[in-house]
Amino acid sequence: MAEILYEYFKKEVEEGKILVRINPDNYSGLELIVHEKGQLKKTKRDFDETIYEELEFDEFKKSSPLEFNLHLKGVSNLSST
Repeated sequence: MAEILYEYFKKEVEEGKILVRINPDNYSGLELIVHEKGQLKKTKRDFDETIYEELEFDEFKKSSPLEFNLHLKGVSNLSST
């Protein structure tokens, strides 16, 4: 089985950050909403092939896997990223 090379995107919002991880092979994903007070909401998502246009329209930028995974593991402090 081949290794999955996820793609990562983020958007800064007034309340904190929205980070998205996408599996480009099947468009499954994970969305993290990181509130500025440290609260984290995780949501599994199923996207389709239009997700890249939607992310661009919503002004998401490419992001780093490190940032996503630090938030996912609860190791990151929002004010320091």
